[in-house]
Formats: sequence, C-alpha cells, structure tokens
Amino acid sequence: MRPSALAKTLAYTSALATLSVAAPVSADTLQEALTEAYLSNPTLLAARANQRANDENVPIQQAQGLPGINTTATYVESIQKSQNSFNAPDRTLQVNPQLTVPIYSGGAVRNSVKAAEERVTAGRADLRATESSIFSQVVAAYMDVLRNEAIVALNANQVEVLKVNLQATSDRFEIGDLTRTDVAQSQSRLATAQGNFQGAQSNLISARETYISLVGDAPDSLQPPPPLPNLPQDVNDAVDFALDNNPDLIAAKDRAKAAGFDTEVAGSGRLPNLTLFSGATYTNYFNTLAGGSSALAQRETTANAGVRLTIPIFQGGLPAARQRQAAARESAALEQVIAAERNVIVQVRSAWSSWHASLAVIESSQLAVDAAALSLEGVKAENSIGNRDILDVLNAEQELLSARVQLVTARRNAYVAGFSLLAAMGRAEARDLGLGDEGTLYDPVENYQRVHGRIWDWDRDPEPVAASTRTVDIAAPTAEVPEVDETAPKSEY
Repeated sequence: MRPSALAKTLAYTSALATLSVAAPVSADTLQEALTEAYLSNPTLLAARANQRANDENVPIQQAQGLPGINTTATYVESIQKSQNSFNAPDRTLQVNPQLTVPIYSGGAVRNSVKAAEERVTAGRADLRATESSIFSQVVAAYMDVLRNEAIVALNANQVEVLKVNLQATSDRFEIGDLTRTDVAQSQSRLATAQGNFQGAQSNLISARETYISLVGDAPDSLQPPPPLPNLPQDVNDAVDFALDNNPDLIAAKDRAKAAGFDTEVAGSGRLPNLTLFSGATYTNYFNTLAGGSSALAQRETTANAGVRLTIPIFQGGLPAARQRQAAARESAALEQVIAAERNVIVQVRSAWSSWHASLAVIESSQLAVDAAALSLEGVKAENSIGNRDILDVLNAEQELLSARVQLVTARRNAYVAGFSLLAAMGRAEARDLGLGDEGTLYDPVENYQRVHGRIWDWDRDPEPVAASTRTVDIAAPTAEVPEVDETAPKSEY
C-alpha cells in the first residue's frame, strides 16, 4: 500500500462514533480506559503478583548454596531408671548448635539459580503478554460499545422512519391510493425493525457489561479513538519485528534456556558433594549425674568441626532417569519455541489480512452508503408519482440501513485488527501507548532487585490486600445512546 493510501485508510480508523453522533467534551477516551485497566484490572494485577512470586525462586535456589545454622535443644526427665545404671542422671538438658557450609554440589545450586533467573525473565515476557492481551480486550470492548451505540441509533432511526412510512401508507390506503397489501408490508417491516432494535439494545448492554468487567468503570459517552501508532506498511516487516519482540515467543525461548539448566541440575545427582560442618554440644545434668557426685562434671561443653564428602556409588539409575526426564522436557520446551514462532507468524499475518480487508470494506461500504442513500431518494420520488410501489421503498430503506451497519462494523473491525497487529508485534504495551513514563509505569525489575540477596529468615512483606477495583456498586448499564451534541464537529464515523 502506498504511504498516501495508508494515511487515507488510517483516517477511516481514527474515529468510531455514530454516523451523526459526536462525543461531548466530557466523554471518556480510549487512553483513559486503557489507563484505568492498567491500574485496576484484576487479571493484570494478579499477573504482576505472580511475577513477584516468581522472583522469589531465585533467592530460594540461592539459599541452597548458603551456610545454614540450626540448634537442637533436648530436655530429658528420667521417670524410671535402670537398676544397673548407677551413674544415670535424673534429668538432662542438651543444646546442639550446628553450622553447615556447602562447598560443592555438582553444579546443582549454580544451575538451579540460572534456571530460576531464566524463568524470571520469561515471567516478565509473560507479564508483557498479559498486558497486551488486556489492552486488546479493552480496545475491542471500547470499540464494541461505540459500534453498538451506532447500531442502536441507526435501528432507532429506522423504526421512526418506518412508523412514519406506515402512517403515510395507512393514510393513502384510506383514500384508496394504496392496497391493504401495501399496509401489511409496511407493518411487517416495522415489526422486524422493532425486533432488530431490541436486539441491538441487548448487544449494547452486553458490550457495556464487558467494558465494565475489563475497565472497572461504566462507559460514559465514549470519544472516538485516536489513530493507531506505529502500524507497519509491509507484512514481512511486521513479521520480522514480531519475531524479535513478541513477548510470547521471548518467554518460550527463556523457558527453553531454563529447561537446559534443569537438565544439568538433574545430572548433578551423580556427582560428589562436599560440605564443611561444625557443631557444639552443651550438657547440663542438674547435679543428678551419679547422684550429684563432685567427682564428675555436672556440666560439660564439647565442640567439633570437619569436612563431609559424599560420593554416590550406585543409586539404582535414579540420577540417569532424572536427567533423561529433564532432557525430554527440554526437548518439549524447544518444540514449544517453534510452536510459539509459528503462532506469532499466524497472528501477525492474520491480523494484517483482517486489517487490510476491513479497510477495503470501509471504502466499499462508504460507496454503498452513498449509493443506497441516493437510491432511496430516487425510489421515494418515483413512488410519489406511481412508478414504484411501497415494497421498493421499504427495500431501499433496508439496503441503506444494512450498508450503514456494515460501515460501522467495518470501522470497528479495522481498528481492532490494527491493534491486534500491534499486540502481535509486541507494540501494544503501556509504554507504546503513552500511558505513562518510566517513573509511573509498573517495573517488574524493581521487585526483583528488592528481594535479590535478602537472606534474613524473618523478613516479610506487608499483609496482602486486593488492589483492583470492584464493580458491585456500578449500576447495571442501559441501552441509552448518548445525545447528539449539535455544536460539536461531526465524526467521520
């Protein structure tokens, strides 16, 4: 597509309101809806919390390679002593502190940490994918509300036109100018239009409910959306960009790397382990050893230190089975990378095709609307002089309505497909959409840096609370369409 043609077609997708409805100044914007979802959507906030949980896997694995200290205290009260134990104490207290320092574990700790770090990186890509998915749903819901508002307005107008037509037909029947068949045809079309109007109202209510569930607030006279940024001009360029930036593909690659480290961890089970240890024992007999004899120490302290080398000789094939299992999972992860790559290509090409098809439908639908409007005007004129019957007028009105609905739907589809294309390319995140700057947007790296290296056992975060907004107090949406602001500029839609 030539750049000039692209600019022309983008103009068609830059607004979505009714054919004659212009949004008031106080109306909600798409950016406001996306911002609300970014700040309060429970699915997105849950994904961030899960990523914070994923961050903790790194210090969990690192802890396996750090020194450990534990103490065991034992108090024994002799209820009945053996008659042959002349020196047995009546009561004993023993305290045994121990220190262990892992020196070598066959690479298990090192590779476990690397695997955890790769999964943290994959989780960040998953979080990007969730963000893009939520934004895509919000855009679709936003456009659905606008489309259905337009369709409700069109059907309401059609009902009013057919009511006037039925009244005129009945009046002409009374004076013998038309037949009862003409009246019946008008009545039938009016009843059908009223049914379509009720269906359109139901669809509008459903679209508004979906909007509320995603954004957390009711839609209020939505404004036409802005033009989509950074849309590609060539499908091959879009695919190339997506293969480098699609978050699902990035996550799959990182998981494959993590699976490779898992294979190494499993193989470490056949390698030696080396550990330093030291300990001490404090014993107090409470002056009951050998009846409290002063010849024996009633309190004593001992200490020891050493090196423990564990060399596996035979484990029944356990480490080999674990490594084969891990290798099979690594193979599956590598295949999933190819699957993700294929899916990205399909998404980009399908979204590109849908976008361009919708742009073509917009152009043809606009021509159809213009032609249908001209045709209706001519049919009415010919009917007034008897060259056309009432059925011809009704058919012309229905064709105009259908063309307008098709135009409304095509504009909605073009915008949603364009946004889906950006999402597949990895360009539909908060930074891409201008929802904030580096200081205000959520950064998953901050939490990772916050918890990295923290080794205090009694460290704890504040009690968790839900941060997303509830919608129980939002009134059930109606099918009312915003009133027309006659002083505002008319939308292209």
